[in-house]
Amino acid sequence: QVQLVESGGGLVQAGGSLKLSCAASGHTVSRYAMGWFRQAPGKEREFVAAISWSGVMTSYEDSVKGRFTISRDNAKNTLSLQMNSLKPEDTAVYYCAGDRALNDEWYVPAREFDYDFWGQGTQVTVSS
Repeated sequence: QVQLVESGGGLVQAGGSLKLSCAASGHTVSRYAMGWFRQAPGKEREFVAAISWSGVMTSYEDSVKGRFTISRDNAKNTLSLQMNSLKPEDTAVYYCAGDRALNDEWYVPAREFDYDFWGQGTQVTVSS
């Protein structure tokens, strides 16, 4: 069973940067597509970014394109999300997730129900 633990959240001013990390344990995630989602107060959880198991393909939600970068280190069993030029509307709890279905190296799932295991989330707050 895979456990995911996010870290790196916090309070930052608008225009600032944060880097979120997600550490996997219990099983290697090197062959699983991974993603980041977020949930703002009073809103449903939404897709942020995803990366294929090989790392060759990434996908982003439109509002974060050019500002966020997803990456992974399969040797370390970790996933990261570099967030630059943060805006108050980026305030949310950020979750990492994994899709244990075996897919080709280009597969980047963007739907919540594609994912099988989730972390507990880390809070990101961007002040104006």
